[in-house]
Amino acid sequence: MRPILTIKDIAQEAQLIRARVVICCVLIACMSVIILARLFQLQVIDYQHFATLSEDNRVKIVPVAPTRGLVFDRNGTVIAQNVPTYSLEVVPEAVEDIDALIADLGRIIPISEDDETRFRELLKKKRRFDSLPLRYRLNEEEVARFSVNRHLFPGVDVQARLSRDYPLAEISSHFIGYVGRINEEELQNIDTSNYRATAHIGKTGVEQAFEDLLHGTVGYQHVETNAQGRTLRILQRKDPIPGSSLYLTIDVGLQAVAEQALGEENGAVVAIEPATGDVLALVSVPTYDPNLFVDGIDEAAYGKLIGSPDRPLFNRAINGQYPPGSTVKPFFALAGLEYNLEQAHESVYCNGYFRLPGKERRYRDWKKGGHGKVDLNRAIVESCDVYFYVLSQNLGIERMHNFMIQFGFGSPTGIDLRGESDGLMPSPKWKRRSRNQPWYPGETLITGIGQGFMLATPLQLASATATLAMRGLRLKPEVLLRRVDPTTLEPIEHDPDPAAIIEHGSAKNWDDILEAMRQVVHGPRGTARRISIGAAYQMAGKTGTAQVFSVGQNEEYEEEEVDKRLRDHGLFIAFAPVDKPQIAVAVVAENGGSGSRSAAPIARKVIDYYLDSVKERGPDDGSMLTAERSEAASQSQVR
Repeated sequence: MRPILTIKDIAQEAQLIRARVVICCVLIACMSVIILARLFQLQVIDYQHFATLSEDNRVKIVPVAPTRGLVFDRNGTVIAQNVPTYSLEVVPEAVEDIDALIADLGRIIPISEDDETRFRELLKKKRRFDSLPLRYRLNEEEVARFSVNRHLFPGVDVQARLSRDYPLAEISSHFIGYVGRINEEELQNIDTSNYRATAHIGKTGVEQAFEDLLHGTVGYQHVETNAQGRTLRILQRKDPIPGSSLYLTIDVGLQAVAEQALGEENGAVVAIEPATGDVLALVSVPTYDPNLFVDGIDEAAYGKLIGSPDRPLFNRAINGQYPPGSTVKPFFALAGLEYNLEQAHESVYCNGYFRLPGKERRYRDWKKGGHGKVDLNRAIVESCDVYFYVLSQNLGIERMHNFMIQFGFGSPTGIDLRGESDGLMPSPKWKRRSRNQPWYPGETLITGIGQGFMLATPLQLASATATLAMRGLRLKPEVLLRRVDPTTLEPIEHDPDPAAIIEHGSAKNWDDILEAMRQVVHGPRGTARRISIGAAYQMAGKTGTAQVFSVGQNEEYEEEEVDKRLRDHGLFIAFAPVDKPQIAVAVVAENGGSGSRSAAPIARKVIDYYLDSVKERGPDDGSMLTAERSEAASQSQVR
């Protein structure tokens, strides 16, 4: 059969094609309108928004760290400075194999496990194109050794940075403190915007107490970056404001002499200028090197410090709390006179012990056979315990407590350093609150000789001694003398804080006490008479010996048979010259035995050095400043 032929409808096909073309044109037109509308929105309506985003992607604000302020002693000796140090730094993205790099570098420059651990921690936190320190504080030989082989280590370079340095090292450790890396806890308490370029912060001592002054204000620079975030050029810069330089009241020469005078003994020496409250020396032995902490101390060195039974990191001067022993006897004697007790004006017979009425227990005197008939003067000069048992019994613990807190016992002195300990001036209320126990009469007696619950820091003893020297004028101890404005470079003096006056009834009472203290050193029977030999000035002082453990009623204390760490502490307080006090000193020689033997000679060396140095400087060097500060203190007295 022949196939049937279909005839095409050309007109219909042409119409179909035209319809499709029209639809395509309409779709194209609609899409064009949408695209044009979107371009109009982006280029015209939202132009400002996207222009800002584009600029932010091109320009970065980079913080610039301020230079930390310097610290000097009262005579201009540098205590804390910033020194250029060399660090070995790595740009991770330029290194193919970090492990191999560290191994190869270790053959040229020593790299410890701590260095490597610290570097790998930074590697996790920083961007791969940031320069990260692998080794700090390279010496010149190490820098030279790397420079010769530098071509072998792409992405590695030596960078110079400013690092904190303490040139006096151990001599300044406990009062200057140190800086260290900012930790997570500190980040919660600081203005993070001002520390964006800073990795270190003051941790202890002056570095911590005056962090706000020393740190300065961060600067900024606007830098142009590429798509990867690398800096191309600096567009604008706002310079940081450096930290203020500080001058302290400390005399580092005196500090060194006091530390040397302690010798092999652990302990503390605090010296204060009575007329101003300036802290002249703040010594705690043993010491440590604060430079170890700046870039991170290694585990072995830190373990050695915290594991030492001598506790070198412990600041004995402001945190050590010791029974003050007989050093408090002049204060209690003054209390007896001020309260006008008959016992303060009468003699007491000392046969070597004292018993409370109706009690069998004996409260022994340090002198086995007793002192015989003793009045107030002799009781202080020869440190008769029995006299002060009787006096304390008649004073009563409440009056003893109320009188002693006027001198600062039992509370912080308010020194402008952080972390000062309170000490303890006990009372029945305190014992009931802290131990839920009543107060016993025998506890009043032993408080009267500076034993029992009573505790004082070396700083409190020095401050109280300075108050005695000034006949009741009590000034807050301070270590800041002045600061230097970082912009004008003008010195800004720091005036003493307002003073307090201890009210007293009779100047003669103070005369009697200070005369007795003078005879402690210069009298023929004084417990510290040996240190007066060859002295060109008159000194007032008081020895003290504090028990570390109690001796039973029928036992005898034999120092040679007791372990060194269980021996009595030796204490001594003094001021000189008696007629015009320039320095007040408190010395604690831990486990040193008798205060007259261990602590008093230390005080003599300290006072000798200071009075000789004042004499050498002359009236135009330092005494004018002292006079001005003393006048400022006097004008701010609060009664």
